[in-house]
Amino acid sequence: MNQFPEKLQRALAARKREKTFRSLQTLEGLIDFLSNDYLGFATNEILFSKTFQLLLTENVASNGSGGSRLLSGNHKLYNTLEPLLCDFYKSEAALVFNSGYDANMGLFSALPQRGDLVFYDEYVHASIREGIRMSHAKSYSFSHNDLASLEKKVALNVSRNEHAESSVYIVTESVFSMDGDTPPLKAFAKFAKTNGYHLIVDEAHAVGVLGKNGAGLIPELKLEKEVFARTVTFGKAFGCHGAAVLGSKNLKDYLVNFAKPLIYTTALTPHTLATIITAHEYIGELGKEPNASLKRNIDFFKKQLSIHKIKEHFIPSDTAIQGCIIPGSKMAKEVSKKLIDKGFNIKAILSPTVPDGQERLRICLHSFNSTEEIGLLVKLLASFI
Repeated sequence: MNQFPEKLQRALAARKREKTFRSLQTLEGLIDFLSNDYLGFATNEILFSKTFQLLLTENVASNGSGGSRLLSGNHKLYNTLEPLLCDFYKSEAALVFNSGYDANMGLFSALPQRGDLVFYDEYVHASIREGIRMSHAKSYSFSHNDLASLEKKVALNVSRNEHAESSVYIVTESVFSMDGDTPPLKAFAKFAKTNGYHLIVDEAHAVGVLGKNGAGLIPELKLEKEVFARTVTFGKAFGCHGAAVLGSKNLKDYLVNFAKPLIYTTALTPHTLATIITAHEYIGELGKEPNASLKRNIDFFKKQLSIHKIKEHFIPSDTAIQGCIIPGSKMAKEVSKKLIDKGFNIKAILSPTVPDGQERLRICLHSFNSTEEIGLLVKLLASFI
Protein backbone atom coordinates (compact mmCIF):
# COMPACT_ATOMS: atom_id res chain seq x y z
CA MET A 1 0.00 0.00 0.00
CA ASN A 2 1.31 3.45 -0.91
CA GLN A 3 2.31 5.66 1.99
CA PHE A 4 -0.22 8.36 2.82
CA PRO A 5 1.26 11.82 2.00
CA GLU A 6 2.83 13.52 5.00
CA LYS A 7 1.18 16.90 4.38
CA LEU A 8 -2.23 15.24 4.39
CA GLN A 9 -1.35 13.51 7.64
CA ARG A 10 -0.51 16.90 9.11
CA ALA A 11 -3.86 18.29 7.99
CA LEU A 12 -5.68 15.46 9.80
CA ALA A 13 -3.51 15.90 12.88
CA ALA A 14 -4.32 19.61 12.94
CA ARG A 15 -8.05 18.86 12.85
CA LYS A 16 -7.68 16.50 15.82
CA ARG A 17 -5.54 18.97 17.73
CA GLU A 18 -8.07 21.78 17.14
CA LYS A 19 -11.00 19.52 18.13
CA THR A 20 -12.58 19.91 14.68
CA PHE A 21 -11.95 16.36 13.39
CA ARG A 22 -14.97 14.86 11.65
CA SER A 23 -16.01 11.20 11.64
CA LEU A 24 -19.06 9.29 10.45
CA GLN A 25 -21.41 8.13 13.18
CA THR A 26 -24.72 6.28 13.35
CA LEU A 27 -26.85 7.25 16.33
CA GLU A 28 -30.13 5.37 16.68
CA GLY A 29 -32.96 5.54 19.19
CA LEU A 30 -32.46 9.24 19.93
CA ILE A 31 -35.05 12.02 19.77
CA ASP A 32 -34.53 13.79 16.45
CA PHE A 33 -33.60 17.46 16.73
CA LEU A 34 -30.90 17.05 14.10
CA SER A 35 -32.26 16.07 10.69
CA ASN A 36 -33.66 18.32 7.96
CA ASP A 37 -36.73 16.06 7.78
CA TYR A 38 -38.89 18.92 9.04
CA LEU A 39 -42.28 17.32 8.27
CA GLY A 40 -41.40 13.68 8.93
CA PHE A 41 -41.80 12.75 5.26
CA ALA A 42 -38.63 10.61 5.22
CA THR A 43 -40.31 7.99 7.41
CA ASN A 44 -43.92 8.59 6.37
CA GLU A 45 -45.61 5.24 5.67
CA ILE A 46 -48.33 6.81 3.51
CA LEU A 47 -45.71 8.30 1.20
CA PHE A 48 -43.85 5.01 1.10
CA SER A 49 -47.03 3.24 0.00
CA LYS A 50 -48.01 5.93 -2.52
CA THR A 51 -44.56 5.78 -4.13
CA PHE A 52 -44.78 2.01 -4.56
CA GLN A 53 -48.29 2.35 -5.98
CA LEU A 54 -47.14 4.98 -8.51
CA LEU A 55 -44.37 2.69 -9.76
CA LEU A 56 -46.92 -0.09 -10.23
CA THR A 57 -49.38 2.21 -11.99
CA GLU A 58 -46.68 3.51 -14.34
CA ASN A 59 -45.41 -0.05 -14.88
CA VAL A 60 -41.90 0.96 -13.83
CA ALA A 61 -39.80 -1.94 -12.58
CA SER A 62 -36.27 -0.59 -12.99
CA ASN A 63 -33.74 -0.44 -10.16
CA GLY A 64 -31.65 2.24 -11.87
CA SER A 65 -31.71 4.73 -14.71
CA GLY A 66 -28.90 3.15 -16.71
CA GLY A 67 -27.12 6.34 -17.73
CA SER A 68 -27.06 10.12 -17.73
CA ARG A 69 -30.12 12.11 -18.72
CA LEU A 70 -28.60 12.88 -22.13
CA LEU A 71 -28.07 9.16 -22.80
CA SER A 72 -30.45 6.48 -21.53
CA GLY A 73 -31.38 7.90 -18.13
CA ASN A 74 -34.11 10.39 -19.03
CA HIS A 75 -36.92 7.95 -18.30
CA LYS A 76 -40.62 8.85 -18.46
CA LEU A 77 -41.05 9.89 -14.81
CA TYR A 78 -38.91 12.97 -15.52
CA ASN A 79 -41.62 14.00 -17.99
CA THR A 80 -44.15 13.71 -15.18
CA LEU A 81 -42.07 15.35 -12.49
CA GLU A 82 -40.73 18.48 -14.18
CA PRO A 83 -44.15 19.82 -15.34
CA LEU A 84 -45.47 19.08 -11.85
CA LEU A 85 -42.64 21.16 -10.36
CA CYS A 86 -43.39 24.05 -12.75
CA ASP A 87 -47.01 24.10 -11.58
CA PHE A 88 -46.16 23.64 -7.89
CA TYR A 89 -43.48 26.37 -7.74
CA LYS A 90 -44.98 28.67 -10.41
CA SER A 91 -42.04 28.49 -12.76
CA GLU A 92 -41.78 28.47 -16.55
CA ALA A 93 -39.33 25.56 -16.55
CA ALA A 94 -37.72 23.11 -14.15
CA LEU A 95 -34.60 20.97 -14.50
CA VAL A 96 -34.03 18.12 -12.04
CA PHE A 97 -30.53 17.42 -10.72
CA ASN A 98 -29.31 14.57 -8.52
CA SER A 99 -28.82 16.75 -5.42
CA GLY A 100 -28.84 20.33 -4.22
CA TYR A 101 -25.06 20.31 -4.33
CA ASP A 102 -25.12 19.16 -7.96
CA ALA A 103 -27.76 21.76 -8.85
CA ASN A 104 -25.75 24.64 -7.41
CA MET A 105 -22.49 23.36 -8.85
CA GLY A 106 -24.09 23.02 -12.27
CA LEU A 107 -25.81 26.38 -12.17
CA PHE A 108 -22.94 28.50 -10.89
CA SER A 109 -20.10 26.81 -12.75
CA ALA A 110 -21.90 27.11 -16.10
CA LEU A 111 -23.85 30.35 -15.89
CA PRO A 112 -21.45 33.22 -15.04
CA GLN A 113 -19.01 33.93 -17.88
CA ARG A 114 -15.67 35.69 -18.10
CA GLY A 115 -16.28 39.37 -17.47
CA ASP A 116 -19.43 38.73 -15.42
CA LEU A 117 -19.69 39.69 -11.75
CA VAL A 118 -21.22 37.59 -8.96
CA PHE A 119 -22.16 39.06 -5.59
CA TYR A 120 -23.08 36.50 -2.94
CA ASP A 121 -24.10 36.58 0.71
CA GLU A 122 -21.13 35.68 2.92
CA TYR A 123 -23.11 32.80 4.49
CA VAL A 124 -24.28 31.00 1.32
CA HIS A 125 -23.96 27.23 0.94
CA ALA A 126 -20.57 25.70 0.19
CA SER A 127 -22.07 24.31 -3.04
CA ILE A 128 -22.76 27.86 -4.27
CA ARG A 129 -19.24 28.99 -3.39
CA GLU A 130 -17.68 25.99 -5.13
CA GLY A 131 -19.78 26.51 -8.25
CA ILE A 132 -18.85 30.19 -8.46
CA ARG A 133 -15.18 29.32 -7.93
CA MET A 134 -15.31 27.01 -10.97
CA SER A 135 -16.74 29.71 -13.22
CA HIS A 136 -14.69 32.35 -15.03
CA ALA A 137 -16.50 35.26 -13.38
CA LYS A 138 -15.19 37.56 -10.67
CA SER A 139 -17.02 37.17 -7.37
CA TYR A 140 -17.44 39.23 -4.22
CA SER A 141 -19.17 38.49 -0.92
CA PHE A 142 -21.39 41.00 0.86
CA SER A 143 -22.33 41.18 4.54
CA HIS A 144 -25.02 38.74 5.62
CA ASN A 145 -28.55 39.89 4.65
CA ASP A 146 -27.24 43.45 4.25
CA LEU A 147 -28.64 45.34 1.26
CA ALA A 148 -26.45 48.39 1.93
CA SER A 149 -23.33 46.19 1.86
CA LEU A 150 -24.49 44.64 -1.42
CA GLU A 151 -25.14 48.05 -2.99
CA LYS A 152 -21.72 49.28 -1.92
CA LYS A 153 -19.91 46.22 -3.32
CA VAL A 154 -21.84 46.41 -6.58
CA ALA A 155 -21.22 50.14 -7.07
CA LEU A 156 -17.49 49.76 -6.44
CA ASN A 157 -16.86 46.73 -8.65
CA VAL A 158 -19.27 47.36 -11.52
CA SER A 159 -17.59 50.71 -12.13
CA ARG A 160 -14.21 48.95 -12.30
CA ASN A 161 -15.36 46.28 -14.73
CA GLU A 162 -13.84 46.89 -18.16
CA HIS A 163 -15.77 44.20 -20.06
CA ALA A 164 -18.26 45.64 -22.53
CA GLU A 165 -20.65 42.71 -22.31
CA SER A 166 -21.15 41.85 -18.67
CA SER A 167 -23.90 40.33 -16.55
CA VAL A 168 -24.30 40.86 -12.81
CA TYR A 169 -25.63 38.07 -10.60
CA ILE A 170 -26.82 38.52 -7.01
CA VAL A 171 -27.00 35.33 -4.95
CA THR A 172 -28.69 34.65 -1.64
CA GLU A 173 -30.86 32.09 0.17
CA SER A 174 -34.43 32.44 1.37
CA VAL A 175 -33.64 30.57 4.61
CA PHE A 176 -30.01 30.19 5.66
CA SER A 177 -29.01 26.68 6.64
CA MET A 178 -27.01 27.52 9.77
CA ASP A 179 -28.74 30.67 11.06
CA GLY A 180 -32.32 29.96 10.00
CA ASP A 181 -32.86 33.62 9.10
CA THR A 182 -34.17 35.31 5.97
CA PRO A 183 -32.90 38.24 3.85
CA PRO A 184 -35.06 41.20 2.72
CA LEU A 185 -35.98 39.43 -0.51
CA LYS A 186 -38.34 42.12 -1.82
CA ALA A 187 -35.65 44.76 -1.42
CA PHE A 188 -33.07 42.55 -3.10
CA ALA A 189 -35.48 41.86 -5.98
CA LYS A 190 -36.23 45.57 -6.43
CA PHE A 191 -32.52 46.44 -6.46
CA ALA A 192 -31.81 43.73 -9.06
CA LYS A 193 -34.75 44.68 -11.29
CA THR A 194 -34.00 48.41 -11.16
CA ASN A 195 -30.43 47.84 -12.33
CA GLY A 196 -30.98 44.97 -14.76
CA TYR A 197 -29.17 42.44 -12.58
CA HIS A 198 -30.03 38.74 -12.16
CA LEU A 199 -31.21 37.57 -8.71
CA ILE A 200 -30.68 33.90 -7.82
CA VAL A 201 -32.22 32.44 -4.65
CA ASP A 202 -31.57 29.07 -3.02
CA GLU A 203 -34.82 27.88 -1.41
CA ALA A 204 -33.46 24.59 -0.04
CA HIS A 205 -34.57 25.17 3.55
CA ALA A 206 -37.78 27.03 2.69
CA VAL A 207 -39.63 24.66 0.36
CA GLY A 208 -42.01 22.32 2.12
CA VAL A 209 -42.20 24.48 5.24
CA LEU A 210 -42.82 28.06 4.05
CA GLY A 211 -45.35 29.49 1.63
CA LYS A 212 -48.68 28.10 0.46
CA ASN A 213 -48.48 24.29 0.32
CA GLY A 214 -44.77 24.62 1.07
CA ALA A 215 -43.91 26.23 -2.28
CA GLY A 216 -41.31 28.47 -0.62
CA LEU A 217 -40.87 32.18 0.04
CA ILE A 218 -40.49 33.33 -3.57
CA PRO A 219 -44.07 32.38 -4.59
CA GLU A 220 -45.33 33.52 -1.17
CA LEU A 221 -43.87 37.00 -1.84
CA LYS A 222 -45.02 36.88 -5.49
CA LEU A 223 -41.46 37.31 -6.71
CA GLU A 224 -41.39 34.45 -9.23
CA LYS A 225 -41.02 36.83 -12.19
CA GLU A 226 -38.40 38.95 -10.41
CA VAL A 227 -36.02 36.04 -9.72
CA PHE A 228 -33.76 34.78 -12.50
CA ALA A 229 -33.26 31.31 -10.99
CA ARG A 230 -34.24 29.31 -7.92
CA THR A 231 -32.79 26.14 -6.46
CA VAL A 232 -35.22 23.84 -4.66
CA THR A 233 -34.21 20.60 -2.98
CA PHE A 234 -36.11 17.47 -2.04
CA GLY A 235 -33.83 15.93 0.59
CA LYS A 236 -35.06 18.15 3.42
CA ALA A 237 -38.75 18.86 4.08
CA PHE A 238 -39.83 16.53 1.25
CA GLY A 239 -37.95 13.64 2.82
CA CYS A 240 -36.43 12.14 -0.33
CA HIS A 241 -33.53 13.15 -2.60
CA GLY A 242 -32.66 15.32 -5.57
CA ALA A 243 -33.13 18.97 -6.49
CA ALA A 244 -34.22 21.25 -9.31
CA VAL A 245 -33.27 24.59 -10.84
CA LEU A 246 -36.31 26.70 -11.65
CA GLY A 247 -36.31 29.48 -14.23
CA SER A 248 -36.98 30.23 -17.86
CA LYS A 249 -37.06 27.75 -20.73
CA ASN A 250 -33.86 29.37 -22.04
CA LEU A 251 -32.14 28.78 -18.70
CA LYS A 252 -33.15 25.11 -18.76
CA ASP A 253 -31.88 24.67 -22.32
CA TYR A 254 -28.61 26.34 -21.42
CA LEU A 255 -28.03 24.10 -18.38
CA VAL A 256 -28.87 20.95 -20.34
CA ASN A 257 -26.09 21.94 -22.73
CA PHE A 258 -23.46 23.31 -20.34
CA ALA A 259 -24.03 22.10 -16.74
CA LYS A 260 -21.48 19.32 -16.25
CA PRO A 261 -23.01 17.81 -13.08
CA LEU A 262 -26.12 17.10 -15.18
CA ILE A 263 -24.36 16.02 -18.38
CA TYR A 264 -21.87 13.59 -16.84
CA THR A 265 -23.88 12.07 -13.96
CA THR A 266 -26.03 8.94 -13.99
CA ALA A 267 -29.65 10.05 -13.68
CA LEU A 268 -31.79 9.53 -10.59
CA THR A 269 -33.55 6.20 -10.19
CA PRO A 270 -37.26 5.82 -11.06
CA HIS A 271 -38.00 5.16 -7.39
CA THR A 272 -36.42 8.47 -6.36
CA LEU A 273 -38.44 10.41 -8.94
CA ALA A 274 -41.62 8.61 -7.89
CA THR A 275 -40.94 9.63 -4.29
CA ILE A 276 -40.47 13.27 -5.27
CA ILE A 277 -43.74 13.19 -7.23
CA THR A 278 -45.76 11.62 -4.43
CA ALA A 279 -44.24 13.92 -1.80
CA HIS A 280 -45.37 17.00 -3.73
CA GLU A 281 -48.82 15.55 -4.34
CA TYR A 282 -49.15 14.51 -0.70
CA ILE A 283 -48.26 17.92 0.71
CA GLY A 284 -51.01 19.38 -1.45
CA GLU A 285 -53.47 16.84 -0.02
CA LEU A 286 -52.62 17.95 3.52
CA GLY A 287 -54.25 21.33 2.90
CA LYS A 288 -53.20 24.96 2.96
CA GLU A 289 -51.05 24.59 6.07
CA PRO A 290 -49.19 21.26 5.90
CA ASN A 291 -46.68 22.71 8.32
CA ALA A 292 -49.17 23.82 11.01
CA SER A 293 -47.73 21.42 13.61
CA LEU A 294 -44.22 22.62 12.83
CA LYS A 295 -45.27 26.27 13.27
CA ARG A 296 -46.79 25.47 16.65
CA ASN A 297 -43.60 23.72 17.74
CA ILE A 298 -41.44 26.67 16.63
CA ASP A 299 -43.61 29.07 18.65
CA PHE A 300 -43.54 26.78 21.69
CA PHE A 301 -39.76 26.38 21.47
CA LYS A 302 -39.20 30.14 21.37
CA LYS A 303 -41.49 30.66 24.36
CA GLN A 304 -39.51 28.07 26.30
CA LEU A 305 -36.29 29.92 25.51
CA SER A 306 -37.76 33.04 27.10
CA ILE A 307 -39.07 31.13 30.11
CA HIS A 308 -35.66 29.56 30.78
CA LYS A 309 -33.87 32.86 30.05
CA ILE A 310 -31.54 31.57 27.32
CA LYS A 311 -33.02 33.44 24.36
CA GLU A 312 -29.92 35.66 24.09
CA HIS A 313 -27.81 32.59 23.20
CA PHE A 314 -29.87 32.02 20.03
CA ILE A 315 -29.72 33.61 16.59
CA PRO A 316 -33.13 35.27 15.91
CA SER A 317 -35.11 32.89 13.68
CA ASP A 318 -38.77 32.15 12.99
CA THR A 319 -37.97 28.98 11.05
CA ALA A 320 -37.33 25.35 11.95
CA ILE A 321 -33.59 26.05 12.23
CA GLN A 322 -32.62 27.41 15.65
CA GLY A 323 -28.94 28.14 16.26
CA CYS A 324 -27.58 28.21 19.82
CA ILE A 325 -24.18 29.95 19.79
CA ILE A 326 -21.60 28.23 22.01
CA PRO A 327 -18.19 29.72 21.11
CA GLY A 328 -15.30 27.27 20.95
CA SER A 329 -15.30 23.81 19.39
CA LYS A 330 -14.53 22.06 22.67
CA MET A 331 -17.42 23.62 24.58
CA ALA A 332 -19.93 23.14 21.75
CA LYS A 333 -19.00 19.46 21.44
CA GLU A 334 -19.25 18.97 25.20
CA VAL A 335 -22.79 20.38 25.35
CA SER A 336 -23.78 18.26 22.34
CA LYS A 337 -22.46 15.11 24.05
CA LYS A 338 -24.40 15.89 27.24
CA LEU A 339 -27.62 16.20 25.23
CA ILE A 340 -26.90 12.99 23.30
CA ASP A 341 -26.32 11.21 26.62
CA LYS A 342 -29.80 12.40 27.66
CA GLY A 343 -31.31 10.94 24.48
CA PHE A 344 -31.42 14.01 22.21
CA ASN A 345 -29.83 13.83 18.78
CA ILE A 346 -28.20 17.24 18.40
CA LYS A 347 -24.72 17.83 17.00
CA ALA A 348 -22.31 20.71 17.30
CA ILE A 349 -21.51 22.71 14.17
CA LEU A 350 -17.86 23.70 14.22
CA SER A 351 -15.42 25.92 12.35
CA PRO A 352 -14.75 25.96 9.38
CA THR A 353 -18.41 25.14 8.60
CA VAL A 354 -19.27 28.26 10.61
CA PRO A 355 -16.93 31.19 11.39
CA ASP A 356 -14.45 30.76 14.22
CA GLY A 357 -16.09 31.88 17.44
CA GLN A 358 -19.57 31.16 16.01
CA GLU A 359 -19.62 27.45 16.89
CA ARG A 360 -23.11 26.33 17.74
CA LEU A 361 -25.74 23.72 18.28
CA ARG A 362 -27.96 23.62 15.21
CA ILE A 363 -31.34 22.58 16.56
CA CYS A 364 -33.86 21.48 13.94
CA LEU A 365 -37.50 21.42 14.97
CA HIS A 366 -39.99 19.05 13.35
CA SER A 367 -43.73 18.64 13.09
CA PHE A 368 -43.42 15.33 14.96
CA ASN A 369 -41.54 16.62 18.01
CA SER A 370 -43.79 16.69 21.09
CA THR A 371 -44.08 19.67 23.43
CA GLU A 372 -42.76 17.43 26.21
CA GLU A 373 -39.62 16.69 24.20
CA ILE A 374 -39.13 20.36 23.33
CA GLY A 375 -39.68 21.50 26.91
CA LEU A 376 -37.20 18.99 28.33
CA LEU A 377 -34.62 19.86 25.67
CA VAL A 378 -34.72 23.57 26.51
CA LYS A 379 -34.61 22.84 30.26
CA LEU A 380 -31.53 20.66 29.85
CA LEU A 381 -29.88 23.13 27.51
CA ALA A 382 -30.40 25.93 30.03
CA SER A 383 -28.63 23.88 32.68
CA PHE A 384 -25.71 23.02 30.37
CA ILE A 385 -24.92 26.50 29.04
